[in-house]
Amino acid sequence: MRIGIEAQRIFRTKKHGMDRVVLEVIKQLQIIDKVNDYFIFVNEGEDRCLEETANFKIITFGGNYPLWEQIKLPKKVKEMKVDLLHCTSNTAPLRIDAKLVLTLHDIIFLEKNNLLAKGFTPYQKFGNVYRSIVVPRILKHCEKVITVSHFEKENIKQRLPQIKEKLTVIYNGAHPMFQIIQDQDFLESIKKKYDLRNRFFFFFGNTDPKKNTPNLIKAYALYASEAKVPIPLVIVDYSEQLIEEQLRKLGKLELKKFIDVKGYITNTDIPAILNLSECLLYPSQRESFGIPIVEGMACGTPVITSNTSSMPEIAGDAALLVDPYSIEEMAQAMHKVEENKPFINELVARGLERAKQFTWLKAAETTLRIYKELL
Repeated sequence: MRIGIEAQRIFRTKKHGMDRVVLEVIKQLQIIDKVNDYFIFVNEGEDRCLEETANFKIITFGGNYPLWEQIKLPKKVKEMKVDLLHCTSNTAPLRIDAKLVLTLHDIIFLEKNNLLAKGFTPYQKFGNVYRSIVVPRILKHCEKVITVSHFEKENIKQRLPQIKEKLTVIYNGAHPMFQIIQDQDFLESIKKKYDLRNRFFFFFGNTDPKKNTPNLIKAYALYASEAKVPIPLVIVDYSEQLIEEQLRKLGKLELKKFIDVKGYITNTDIPAILNLSECLLYPSQRESFGIPIVEGMACGTPVITSNTSSMPEIAGDAALLVDPYSIEEMAQAMHKVEENKPFINELVARGLERAKQFTWLKAAETTLRIYKELL
Protein backbone atom coordinates (compact mmCIF):
# COMPACT_ATOMS: atom_id res chain seq x y z
CA MET A 1 0.00 0.00 0.00
CA ARG A 2 1.07 3.57 -0.67
CA ILE A 3 -0.27 5.58 2.25
CA GLY A 4 -0.13 9.35 2.57
CA ILE A 5 -0.46 11.08 5.94
CA GLU A 6 -1.06 14.81 6.18
CA ALA A 7 1.05 16.14 9.04
CA GLN A 8 1.16 19.75 7.95
CA ARG A 9 2.23 21.45 11.19
CA ILE A 10 4.42 18.95 13.03
CA PHE A 11 7.63 20.79 12.18
CA ARG A 12 6.50 24.04 13.79
CA THR A 13 8.20 24.86 17.08
CA LYS A 14 5.07 25.47 19.13
CA LYS A 15 3.01 22.34 18.63
CA HIS A 16 -0.64 22.06 19.53
CA GLY A 17 -2.69 19.01 20.41
CA MET A 18 -3.50 17.82 16.89
CA ASP A 19 0.17 18.15 15.87
CA ARG A 20 1.24 15.96 18.76
CA VAL A 21 -1.41 13.34 17.97
CA VAL A 22 -0.31 12.74 14.38
CA LEU A 23 3.37 12.88 15.31
CA GLU A 24 3.02 10.17 17.95
CA VAL A 25 0.86 7.95 15.73
CA ILE A 26 3.37 8.18 12.87
CA LYS A 27 6.26 7.28 15.20
CA GLN A 28 4.38 4.17 16.32
CA LEU A 29 3.50 3.23 12.74
CA GLN A 30 7.21 3.40 11.91
CA ILE A 31 7.76 0.73 14.55
CA ILE A 32 4.89 -1.63 13.75
CA ASP A 33 4.64 -1.41 9.94
CA LYS A 34 7.76 -2.27 7.93
CA VAL A 35 5.79 -3.39 4.85
CA ASN A 36 3.73 -0.54 3.43
CA ASP A 37 5.12 2.66 1.91
CA TYR A 38 4.29 5.90 3.68
CA PHE A 39 4.51 9.50 2.48
CA ILE A 40 4.35 12.07 5.26
CA PHE A 41 3.31 15.48 3.93
CA VAL A 42 4.67 18.30 6.09
CA ASN A 43 4.87 22.09 5.84
CA GLU A 44 8.24 23.75 6.31
CA GLY A 45 9.36 24.37 9.89
CA GLU A 46 12.34 24.50 12.22
CA ASP A 47 11.62 21.53 14.49
CA ARG A 48 12.67 18.42 12.58
CA CYS A 49 10.93 16.11 15.06
CA LEU A 50 10.47 13.16 12.68
CA GLU A 51 13.06 11.26 10.65
CA GLU A 52 12.64 9.11 7.57
CA THR A 53 12.90 5.33 7.77
CA ALA A 54 13.17 2.74 5.01
CA ASN A 55 9.47 2.87 4.15
CA PHE A 56 8.57 6.33 5.49
CA LYS A 57 9.40 9.26 3.22
CA ILE A 58 8.90 12.87 4.38
CA ILE A 59 7.62 15.23 1.68
CA THR A 60 8.17 18.85 2.75
CA PHE A 61 6.77 21.89 0.95
CA GLY A 62 5.75 25.39 2.03
CA GLY A 63 2.62 27.52 1.77
CA ASN A 64 -0.09 29.06 3.92
CA TYR A 65 -2.74 26.75 5.34
CA PRO A 66 -5.43 26.85 2.56
CA LEU A 67 -2.92 27.00 -0.31
CA TRP A 68 -0.87 24.15 1.16
CA GLU A 69 -3.91 21.95 1.74
CA GLN A 70 -6.15 22.69 -1.24
CA ILE A 71 -3.61 23.21 -4.04
CA LYS A 72 -0.17 21.81 -3.19
CA LEU A 73 -1.15 18.71 -1.20
CA PRO A 74 -3.35 17.17 -3.95
CA LYS A 75 -0.53 17.66 -6.46
CA LYS A 76 1.97 15.89 -4.19
CA VAL A 77 -0.49 13.06 -3.53
CA LYS A 78 -0.84 12.56 -7.29
CA GLU A 79 2.93 12.70 -7.84
CA MET A 80 3.56 10.06 -5.16
CA LYS A 81 0.76 7.83 -6.56
CA VAL A 82 -0.78 7.53 -3.12
CA ASP A 83 -3.60 4.98 -2.71
CA LEU A 84 -4.97 6.41 0.53
CA LEU A 85 -4.59 9.83 2.15
CA HIS A 86 -5.16 10.28 5.88
CA CYS A 87 -5.82 13.93 6.76
CA THR A 88 -5.32 14.31 10.48
CA SER A 89 -6.40 17.79 11.54
CA ASN A 90 -10.14 18.22 10.82
CA THR A 91 -9.86 19.40 7.20
CA ALA A 92 -8.79 17.95 3.84
CA PRO A 93 -8.54 18.86 0.16
CA LEU A 94 -11.88 19.32 -1.57
CA ARG A 95 -10.60 17.18 -4.46
CA ILE A 96 -8.15 14.32 -4.11
CA ASP A 97 -7.09 11.36 -6.28
CA ALA A 98 -6.98 8.82 -3.45
CA LYS A 99 -9.19 7.20 -0.87
CA LEU A 100 -9.66 9.65 1.99
CA VAL A 101 -9.58 9.09 5.75
CA LEU A 102 -10.24 12.09 7.97
CA THR A 103 -9.53 12.57 11.66
CA LEU A 104 -12.23 14.95 12.87
CA HIS A 105 -11.12 15.83 16.39
CA ASP A 106 -14.19 17.94 17.08
CA ILE A 107 -16.88 20.05 15.41
CA ILE A 108 -16.73 23.05 17.73
CA PHE A 109 -16.50 25.25 14.64
CA LEU A 110 -19.98 24.07 13.57
CA GLU A 111 -21.62 24.61 16.93
CA LYS A 112 -23.86 27.54 17.69
CA ASN A 113 -22.11 30.82 18.47
CA ASN A 114 -18.63 29.40 17.89
CA LEU A 115 -18.02 30.64 14.37
CA LEU A 116 -17.17 34.26 15.20
CA ALA A 117 -17.61 34.26 18.98
CA LYS A 118 -15.86 36.79 21.16
CA GLY A 119 -12.51 35.77 22.60
CA PHE A 120 -11.06 34.20 19.46
CA THR A 121 -7.99 35.72 17.85
CA PRO A 122 -8.25 36.71 14.14
CA TYR A 123 -6.29 33.55 13.26
CA GLN A 124 -8.69 31.38 15.28
CA LYS A 125 -11.70 33.08 13.68
CA PHE A 126 -10.28 32.44 10.22
CA GLY A 127 -9.72 28.78 11.15
CA ASN A 128 -13.32 28.43 12.30
CA VAL A 129 -14.66 29.95 9.07
CA TYR A 130 -12.35 27.82 6.90
CA ARG A 131 -13.32 24.59 8.65
CA SER A 132 -17.04 25.42 8.57
CA ILE A 133 -16.79 25.80 4.77
CA VAL A 134 -14.52 22.85 4.01
CA VAL A 135 -15.60 20.09 6.40
CA PRO A 136 -19.25 19.61 5.31
CA ARG A 137 -18.07 19.42 1.69
CA ILE A 138 -15.34 16.83 2.20
CA LEU A 139 -17.24 14.41 4.42
CA LYS A 140 -19.12 12.83 1.51
CA HIS A 141 -15.76 11.89 -0.04
CA CYS A 142 -14.38 10.25 3.11
CA GLU A 143 -14.18 6.48 3.36
CA LYS A 144 -13.75 6.69 7.12
CA VAL A 145 -13.98 9.45 9.74
CA ILE A 146 -11.98 8.99 12.93
CA THR A 147 -12.73 10.93 16.09
CA VAL A 148 -11.14 10.78 19.53
CA SER A 149 -13.90 10.03 22.05
CA HIS A 150 -17.36 8.53 22.21
CA PHE A 151 -18.67 11.88 23.39
CA GLU A 152 -17.43 13.49 20.19
CA LYS A 153 -18.71 10.62 18.08
CA GLU A 154 -22.24 11.13 19.40
CA ASN A 155 -21.88 14.88 18.97
CA ILE A 156 -20.84 14.46 15.32
CA LYS A 157 -23.65 11.95 14.66
CA GLN A 158 -26.25 14.41 15.90
CA ARG A 159 -24.87 17.26 13.83
CA LEU A 160 -23.87 15.25 10.75
CA PRO A 161 -26.06 12.11 10.72
CA GLN A 162 -25.19 11.35 7.10
CA ILE A 163 -21.73 10.10 8.14
CA LYS A 164 -22.72 8.03 11.19
CA GLU A 165 -21.80 4.75 9.45
CA LYS A 166 -18.32 6.07 8.63
CA LEU A 167 -17.50 7.13 12.19
CA THR A 168 -15.08 5.30 14.47
CA VAL A 169 -13.32 6.20 17.73
CA ILE A 170 -9.58 6.00 18.30
CA TYR A 171 -8.47 7.31 21.68
CA ASN A 172 -5.38 9.47 22.01
CA GLY A 173 -2.53 8.42 24.27
CA ALA A 174 0.31 9.65 26.41
CA HIS A 175 3.98 9.37 25.48
CA PRO A 176 6.01 7.00 27.73
CA MET A 177 8.04 10.00 28.93
CA PHE A 178 4.97 10.95 30.98
CA GLN A 179 5.71 8.90 34.08
CA ILE A 180 6.79 9.24 37.69
CA ILE A 181 10.37 10.58 37.62
CA GLN A 182 12.67 9.32 40.36
CA ASP A 183 15.75 11.29 39.30
CA GLN A 184 15.76 14.12 41.84
CA ASP A 185 18.77 15.82 40.27
CA PHE A 186 16.93 16.07 36.95
CA LEU A 187 13.82 17.43 38.64
CA GLU A 188 15.94 20.00 40.44
CA SER A 189 17.53 21.06 37.15
CA ILE A 190 14.08 21.65 35.60
CA LYS A 191 13.04 23.57 38.70
CA LYS A 192 16.02 25.87 38.31
CA LYS A 193 15.64 26.15 34.52
CA TYR A 194 12.11 27.57 34.85
CA ASP A 195 12.58 29.21 38.26
CA LEU A 196 9.80 27.16 39.84
CA ARG A 197 8.77 27.39 43.47
CA ASN A 198 8.69 24.44 45.85
CA ARG A 199 4.91 24.04 45.51
CA PHE A 200 2.62 25.12 42.70
CA PHE A 201 -0.55 24.39 40.77
CA PHE A 202 0.06 23.95 37.03
CA PHE A 203 -2.17 25.31 34.25
CA PHE A 204 -1.79 25.43 30.47
CA GLY A 205 -2.86 28.97 29.58
CA ASN A 206 -4.60 29.59 26.30
CA THR A 207 -6.57 32.40 24.67
CA ASP A 208 -9.05 29.96 23.12
CA PRO A 209 -12.32 30.61 25.01
CA LYS A 210 -12.96 26.89 25.54
CA LYS A 211 -9.84 26.63 27.69
CA ASN A 212 -11.65 28.70 30.34
CA THR A 213 -8.63 30.75 31.42
CA PRO A 214 -10.57 33.78 32.77
CA ASN A 215 -12.74 31.57 34.99
CA LEU A 216 -9.69 29.66 36.19
CA ILE A 217 -8.01 32.91 37.24
CA LYS A 218 -11.19 33.98 39.07
CA ALA A 219 -11.29 30.62 40.84
CA TYR A 220 -7.63 30.83 41.80
CA ALA A 221 -8.13 34.38 43.11
CA LEU A 222 -11.00 33.11 45.30
CA TYR A 223 -8.91 30.18 46.54
CA ALA A 224 -5.86 32.40 47.26
CA SER A 225 -8.00 34.93 49.11
CA GLU A 226 -9.30 32.20 51.42
CA ALA A 227 -6.12 30.14 51.93
CA LYS A 228 -3.78 30.90 54.81
CA VAL A 229 -0.72 30.25 52.63
CA PRO A 230 -1.84 29.90 49.01
CA ILE A 231 -0.13 27.39 46.76
CA PRO A 232 1.23 29.51 43.86
CA LEU A 233 -0.09 29.07 40.33
CA VAL A 234 2.18 28.48 37.32
CA ILE A 235 0.62 29.39 33.96
CA VAL A 236 2.47 28.59 30.74
CA ASP A 237 2.08 30.07 27.28
CA TYR A 238 -0.12 32.98 28.34
CA SER A 239 0.05 36.75 28.64
CA GLU A 240 1.11 38.28 31.95
CA GLN A 241 -0.66 41.46 30.91
CA LEU A 242 -3.98 39.62 30.51
CA ILE A 243 -3.64 38.14 34.00
CA GLU A 244 -2.95 41.57 35.50
CA GLU A 245 -6.00 42.99 33.71
CA GLN A 246 -8.22 40.20 35.04
CA LEU A 247 -6.92 40.56 38.60
CA ARG A 248 -7.39 44.31 38.43
CA LYS A 249 -11.03 43.86 37.39
CA LEU A 250 -11.49 41.54 40.38
CA GLY A 251 -9.82 44.04 42.72
CA LYS A 252 -7.24 41.34 43.53
CA LEU A 253 -4.08 42.70 41.95
CA GLU A 254 -2.15 41.93 45.15
CA LEU A 255 -2.52 38.22 44.33
CA LYS A 256 -0.25 38.63 41.29
CA LYS A 257 2.69 37.70 43.54
CA PHE A 258 1.30 34.16 43.72
CA ILE A 259 1.02 33.71 39.93
CA ASP A 260 4.09 32.86 37.86
CA VAL A 261 3.74 33.24 34.10
CA LYS A 262 6.11 31.18 31.98
CA GLY A 263 6.57 31.20 28.23
CA TYR A 264 6.21 28.24 25.92
CA ILE A 265 7.68 25.10 27.51
CA THR A 266 9.01 22.31 25.32
CA ASN A 267 7.01 19.10 25.52
CA THR A 268 10.01 17.13 26.79
CA ASP A 269 10.14 19.29 29.95
CA ILE A 270 6.42 19.01 30.73
CA PRO A 271 6.67 15.57 32.46
CA ALA A 272 9.14 16.94 35.00
CA ILE A 273 6.97 19.99 35.66
CA LEU A 274 3.94 17.75 36.16
CA ASN A 275 5.97 15.63 38.59
CA LEU A 276 6.93 18.76 40.53
CA SER A 277 3.43 20.25 40.65
CA GLU A 278 0.83 19.78 43.36
CA CYS A 279 -1.95 19.44 40.82
CA LEU A 280 -2.77 19.88 37.14
CA LEU A 281 -5.67 22.28 36.60
CA TYR A 282 -7.57 21.45 33.42
CA PRO A 283 -11.09 22.91 33.77
CA SER A 284 -11.88 23.40 30.07
CA GLN A 285 -15.39 24.25 28.98
CA ARG A 286 -15.24 21.82 26.08
CA GLU A 287 -12.79 19.12 24.95
CA SER A 288 -13.04 16.29 22.44
CA PHE A 289 -10.42 14.33 24.45
CA GLY A 290 -8.00 16.27 26.68
CA ILE A 291 -4.54 14.72 26.35
CA PRO A 292 -3.07 16.57 29.39
CA ILE A 293 -5.54 14.71 31.63
CA VAL A 294 -3.89 11.40 30.75
CA GLU A 295 -0.38 12.89 30.85
CA GLY A 296 -0.97 14.28 34.34
CA MET A 297 -2.34 10.98 35.63
CA ALA A 298 0.60 9.08 34.11
CA CYS A 299 2.99 11.34 36.06
CA GLY A 300 1.26 10.61 39.35
CA THR A 301 -0.11 14.14 39.48
CA PRO A 302 -3.60 14.87 40.82
CA VAL A 303 -5.87 16.30 38.12
CA ILE A 304 -8.74 18.75 38.43
CA THR A 305 -10.80 18.70 35.25
CA SER A 306 -14.33 19.43 34.09
CA ASN A 307 -17.53 17.42 34.34
CA THR A 308 -18.48 18.40 30.77
CA SER A 309 -18.06 16.99 27.24
CA SER A 310 -15.43 14.22 26.93
CA MET A 311 -13.52 14.87 30.13
CA PRO A 312 -15.48 12.52 32.44
CA GLU A 313 -15.14 9.80 29.78
CA ILE A 314 -11.36 10.16 29.73
CA ALA A 315 -10.77 10.81 33.44
CA GLY A 316 -13.18 8.18 34.78
CA ASP A 317 -12.99 8.15 38.59
CA ALA A 318 -9.31 9.15 38.53
CA ALA A 319 -9.68 12.95 38.57
CA LEU A 320 -11.51 15.57 40.60
CA LEU A 321 -14.40 16.72 38.37
CA VAL A 322 -15.76 20.26 38.65
CA ASP A 323 -18.26 22.53 36.93
CA PRO A 324 -16.02 24.76 34.74
CA TYR A 325 -18.57 27.60 35.03
CA SER A 326 -18.62 27.51 38.84
CA ILE A 327 -15.88 29.69 40.32
CA GLU A 328 -16.71 28.45 43.81
CA GLU A 329 -16.56 24.77 42.83
CA MET A 330 -13.15 25.16 41.17
CA ALA A 331 -11.79 27.04 44.20
CA GLN A 332 -13.12 24.35 46.55
CA ALA A 333 -11.35 21.69 44.50
CA MET A 334 -8.03 23.54 44.95
CA HIS A 335 -8.63 23.59 48.71
CA LYS A 336 -9.37 19.86 48.63
CA VAL A 337 -6.08 19.11 46.88
CA GLU A 338 -4.25 21.05 49.58
CA GLU A 339 -6.12 19.71 52.59
CA ASN A 340 -7.33 16.16 51.91
CA LYS A 341 -4.15 14.13 51.42
CA PRO A 342 -5.72 10.64 51.80
CA PHE A 343 -8.24 11.46 49.07
CA ILE A 344 -5.53 12.86 46.79
CA ASN A 345 -3.31 9.80 47.31
CA GLU A 346 -6.22 7.57 46.27
CA LEU A 347 -6.84 9.80 43.24
CA VAL A 348 -3.19 9.48 42.19
CA ALA A 349 -3.30 5.68 42.45
CA ARG A 350 -6.43 5.54 40.31
CA GLY A 351 -4.86 7.92 37.81
CA LEU A 352 -1.77 5.78 37.33
CA GLU A 353 -3.98 2.78 36.47
CA ARG A 354 -6.34 4.79 34.29
CA ALA A 355 -3.50 6.24 32.20
CA LYS A 356 -2.40 2.75 31.15
CA GLN A 357 -5.54 2.46 29.01
CA PHE A 358 -4.42 5.24 26.67
CA THR A 359 -1.33 4.54 24.53
CA TRP A 360 -0.13 5.75 21.15
CA LEU A 361 0.67 2.14 20.25
CA LYS A 362 -3.02 1.23 20.56
CA ALA A 363 -3.92 4.29 18.48
CA ALA A 364 -1.44 3.33 15.74
CA GLU A 365 -2.56 -0.32 15.66
CA THR A 366 -6.19 0.70 15.20
CA THR A 367 -5.26 3.26 12.55
CA LEU A 368 -3.27 0.67 10.60
CA ARG A 369 -6.21 -1.72 10.78
CA ILE A 370 -8.42 0.92 9.14
CA TYR A 371 -5.88 1.42 6.34
CA LYS A 372 -5.81 -2.32 5.67
CA GLU A 373 -9.61 -2.59 5.64
CA LEU A 374 -9.92 0.20 3.09
CA LEU A 375 -7.15 -1.04 0.79
